[in-house]
Amino acid sequence: MLVAEILKGKGQAVFTLSPETPLLEACAELDRKRVGALIVCQGEDVVGVLSERDIVRAISQDGADALSRPASHYMTAEVIFAEPTETVAVLMGRMTDRRIRHLPVLRDRRLAGVVSIGDVVKCQIAEATQEAESLRTYIAAG
Repeated sequence: MLVAEILKGKGQAVFTLSPETPLLEACAELDRKRVGALIVCQGEDVVGVLSERDIVRAISQDGADALSRPASHYMTAEVIFAEPTETVAVLMGRMTDRRIRHLPVLRDRRLAGVVSIGDVVKCQIAEATQEAESLRTYIAAG
C-alpha cells in the first residue's frame, strides 16, 4: 500500500501552528485535536514538528517556564518527510530507524497530510487480515 492510499482513507487534515505559538497553547491544541503532534509552519513552509515527546523533554529541561516559550524553541527542526508514492514498508523502516511517530507528507513540495505510526500499523493489520482471508478462501476452494 502507498502513502497516498493511507491519506485517501484517513483524509488530508493537517493540524499546524506557527513557530511563535507558546508551548502552553500548543499543548491545548494537541488536546483539542486529539493528536500526538502538530506540524510547525512558517507560511507554507514546514519548519518543524512539535510532538508530545518534545513537550515532555521541554518540561523536563526547563520546568513550567517552558510553557511560556515558543514552540520553535522545542520543536524537532530536522523534519523527516514522506512522499505519496512511498510504500508503507518504506515508511515503517524510516519511522523505526529514526524513532519517529509522525511523518509530514509532501506532494509537489507542499504539505499534503501526515502519516502516524498508528496509520502504518492499521494498514499493516488490514493487509495481513486480507491476506489471511484470501488464503482461507483459496484453501476452502481447493
